[in-house]
Amino acid sequence: MYAVIETGGKQYRVSEGDVIRVEKLAAEAGTAVEFDRVLLLGSDGSAPLMGTPFVQGGKVTGTVKALGRHDKIFIFKLRRRKNYRRRAGHRQAYTEVQITGIQSG
Repeated sequence: MYAVIETGGKQYRVSEGDVIRVEKLAAEAGTAVEFDRVLLLGSDGSAPLMGTPFVQGGKVTGTVKALGRHDKIFIFKLRRRKNYRRRAGHRQAYTEVQITGIQSG
């Protein structure tokens, strides 16, 4: 069984046992999290159950494994011949979640 969930403005296709990195959640490592914005539920061999926009009673549960930050990316702006240079860096925070269960409504 698999599900498509929405969190942090992005969509993820998940199955039980998957480990995904989502945008930072307000949760500590080792705590349980619940995603109730389920867009689609499916299983192999049968037609998927699509929500309008969300599946009624659909729920995906998981456990927070770790909190971290991605590699640094550098932003460099330059205007040639104008003596204009700007350099900045950014590291996006993430939460690593292991999917423990998928429930349909």
